[in-house]
Amino acid sequence: MQTSQKELILDSQTIQNRIQEMGKEISEDYQGKELVVVGVLKGAFIFMADLVRTISIPLATDFIQVSSYGGSSASSGNITLVSSPSHPIQGYHVLLVEDIIDTGLTMQWLAEHFSKQGAASVRVCSLIDKAERREHEIAIDYLGFTIPHGFLIGYGLDFDEKFRNLPQIYHLNL
Repeated sequence: MQTSQKELILDSQTIQNRIQEMGKEISEDYQGKELVVVGVLKGAFIFMADLVRTISIPLATDFIQVSSYGGSSASSGNITLVSSPSHPIQGYHVLLVEDIIDTGLTMQWLAEHFSKQGAASVRVCSLIDKAERREHEIAIDYLGFTIPHGFLIGYGLDFDEKFRNLPQIYHLNL
């Protein structure tokens, strides 16, 4: 990718500063509670790794993978569970961690899924909110940044499974 094809949106230091603030808030909110932090694969793994290192209370980590695309570039509107967390959910406070929330379909489905499994509570943490694309109502309890427009890459966000490894977030000029 040529440099002219991407525009810097969030630098590494800005991202890390916000994650520190989020980790402190999460630590305070979940003090004395049994917390399981569940990352939504694949995009959330970098954000979640940095986030959990800023949380000062004991916690368990796990991952879930779902799909709503089925080989297409547009969502089918149907969620398919690809892999479930191995950690028990019933009775635990679940913090769902996502890299970006746009339509809200996946997060709405996941929140309902974990509630039905008997989670003590389910909250949502997202690095980026693209609310202008929202089709399904979802509350984001811990939010890093609102970025209204553009296709984003870097820091876990991908384009065709590439660019997740970039340490900053860029707008990709397609």
